Amino acid sequence: MSLICGVMGVSAETAYVTDILLLGLHEAEDTSGQPFRNLESGAELNVLERVSDYALVQTADGEQGWVKSAYLVADKPARLRLTEVEALLEIMRNELIAAQDAESHMMEGDSYEALMYRYRGSVPILWVVAALVVVMASGFLAGMWCLDALIRRRHGGFRIY
Repeated sequence: MSLICGVMGVSAETAYVTDILLLGLHEAEDTSGQPFRNLESGAELNVLERVSDYALVQTADGEQGWVKSAYLVADKPARLRLTEVEALLEIMRNELIAAQDAESHMMEGDSYEALMYRYRGSVPILWVVAALVVVMASGFLAGMWCLDALIRRRHGGFRIY
């Protein structure tokens, strides 16, 4: 019997007890008699066998029994998904708070190294203004030279003002 259950366990599908329900786990295939255990909503079960309206299931701790298959669903119930999403949201909130704290500490106690790291790759505004002045002066002088060369060529090498 254990060999058959072992083989069935390999091809077992995962199912969940549907929302807001206590489902009885029975020893008898037709679920007659008292359940020997109650399964809460969201309990993960491995379906080992299905017979008409009943399913032989195995719990996460290895206990086997029969349940009505109408109360099994393939998707996780909404309450279980909501709990998982809330836990993930709490983790993300904590990470956001930690990142904001780290940023505020960096701004409060700005050391020279922190300032250098923050402004790495940026150029001081004075250098930008100086570069613009040099480029504009160079452009003006280059334009004057081109105009002088054009006037000389037209007038046989003489400058005419």
